[in-house]
Amino acid sequence: MRVAERGGRGRARPENARAAAKAEAFERSLSQVSRRVAVLARESAAELRAERLAAARAARPGDWPGAGNMVPKQRRQGPDMTPGRAGERALRNPASEKERAGTLAAGARRQARRDSKRAAAR
Repeated sequence: MRVAERGGRGRARPENARAAAKAEAFERSLSQVSRRVAVLARESAAELRAERLAAARAARPGDWPGAGNMVPKQRRQGPDMTPGRAGERALRNPASEKERAGTLAAGARRQARRDSKRAAAR
């Protein structure tokens, strides 16, 4: 309730307190309902999951059309990984070292060209 309508804070306060109490009661009951809905939702989800798992276990692999035409899964023979260098050693070989040296040299040439232009401009 607005203070101006009542003519003072003292007169408006009881109605504001009542509204606050009603809001508090509503929020309390809403939280209880929400908690109960959450519990029921969890129970329902668990039941559905159990039903689906039971249905999946009950279904045999040959129950669906075309099951007899399936080819068994082909598996790769041999080790899972080919043995090789790991970490930094895998990146350092003669070819990569030569490429790295060429890159550094090209950068040095570019910098030398810039430096010589600046020296000539002075």
